Amino acid sequence: MKDFEKEAIKLLRSNNTGILSTISKINKDYPFGSFVTYATLIDRSIFFYLSDIAEHTKNLNYKSTACLTIVGSSSEKNDKQSSKRLSLMGNLEKVDEKSVDKTKEFFFSLRPESKSYANFHGFNFYKLKINKARWIGGFGKIAWLDENNWVENTVKWTDKEKDIIDHMNSDHSDTISAAINYIHGIKDKNAKIKHLTIDGYYAISNSKLLFIQTPEPCFTSEQYRKNLIILSKQHHKHKF
Repeated sequence: MKDFEKEAIKLLRSNNTGILSTISKINKDYPFGSFVTYATLIDRSIFFYLSDIAEHTKNLNYKSTACLTIVGSSSEKNDKQSSKRLSLMGNLEKVDEKSVDKTKEFFFSLRPESKSYANFHGFNFYKLKINKARWIGGFGKIAWLDENNWVENTVKWTDKEKDIIDHMNSDHSDTISAAINYIHGIKDKNAKIKHLTIDGYYAISNSKLLFIQTPEPCFTSEQYRKNLIILSKQHHKHKF
């Protein structure tokens, strides 16, 4: 189960598109699926920037229950059924006014292409509060993941995020470059951490956003420190 969860996090954090299923208001409660882009911020909640006139938005204003399905690449060349898939069920709610500015800043930094929609009226941020997670990693690799790891949890390092990022970018830039080289096969001495999450960090390299996963979830500053040290040791041989 632990390996399943790590794979699920990798798929979740490294992608930005999926199929959002909502309950159709005008079609007798039939499921309605639509293609969407998303962003994951500090915890594993999913954020969307949705138009008020979109069918899925009308549906969620009718019933908040929703499911996002994210699909990865197939391990078998000609077998789509072997694709990795993550389905996240929960309640989709409009981001409250006091959290909009922070959500906007984070969301647009991860999904800058979405900024253009801000020029149009009727776009708002929505958050999927997850309560169930279903993983399919291929034939026989299927499980309901531990829901306690997917619901909202208290994160105690948020007020120190800037300090952690500044310290890593200033004093340990070689470990960031080594991680990107090891995980993504990219050599870039100028790579920098942009944001932290409970599951690892987003780094910018050659204008591309890349995710580096920590061995364990990090809810405290001490947990983050320990996980960054482990990553440094794991990727040491890939410094250049």
